Amino acid sequence: MINYQIIGGNNYSEKVGELVWMLQHSREITLKEISDLTQKELDYLTCDSANSIGALLAHINSIEYVHQVISFERRDLTKEEYEKWGNALVLGDRARNSIKFNSVQCYIEELSRVREKTLLYLKGVQDAWLFEENKWDNGVLYNNYYLWFHVMEDEINHRGQIRAIKRLLRNK
Repeated sequence: MINYQIIGGNNYSEKVGELVWMLQHSREITLKEISDLTQKELDYLTCDSANSIGALLAHINSIEYVHQVISFERRDLTKEEYEKWGNALVLGDRARNSIKFNSVQCYIEELSRVREKTLLYLKGVQDAWLFEENKWDNGVLYNNYYLWFHVMEDEINHRGQIRAIKRLLRNK
């Protein structure tokens, strides 16, 4: 049963715990949405320029990984990391050609592996870390809270796309 009360703490500082709750709640719903999909459904393209559900899941995962690197390690991706994560990060033609033929279990395991690292990182910070500021190369300020809000809102946005693709599949 879904709990509709955001709670903090739970072995995290108060606000970090609230963020963790929201990240985990969003992920639970995503996993319920995809749990019974076949490899063919994961690879389905609604048109030649669309992203598959599998590519969207890989993108969700890559966004979280990149935000781990930026917020916890205070750096950009290395060339090797970009080679591994770049197709999923950028999506489009490269993702369409390379992100396919994976089972739902493969995507779930990868999402889980990256999330476990996020949760471990978040256990090591206090609420003040959320508000620590940094600047993009273009001079625009951001804080860690925004970065992790973006991870969550990106997943929710792409989950909407996944639902739309599933509706098209059902009506096909």
